[in-house]
Amino acid sequence: MTPSAIKLHRKSKTLEIHFGDGAQFTLAAEYLRVYSPSAEVRGHGVGNEVLQVGKINVGIESIETAGNYALKIVFDDGHDTGLYGWGYLRELGENYSTMWQDYLDRMNAAGENRDPDVSVVKLI
Repeated sequence: MTPSAIKLHRKSKTLEIHFGDGAQFTLAAEYLRVYSPSAEVRGHGVGNEVLQVGKINVGIESIETAGNYALKIVFDDGHDTGLYGWGYLRELGENYSTMWQDYLDRMNAAGENRDPDVSVVKLI
């Protein structure tokens, strides 16, 4: 189902998506970035996914439609590959709680962090 409205909120780093059946979701840029449908994130097959770390501060620079079927999101960390199909955006919204917890669990199991600035050494 094609969204009826999509709004980029740069200040809050969120993407608001409305569907014609009344469903609406507000998705954080970090969530969208770590679940990018790109090969860089998903890998080239099951089991080849690449855990995205240090993305807590990522924002969205721009969005544009790709035909009548998807959204291209350009993130401020330079990531701009992968097309978010309407169905996938809806899936991300409907399954947010489960998917976000899965991401946090994988991050914890890998001993990684959402914050890119966790180094003991600070350059000032």
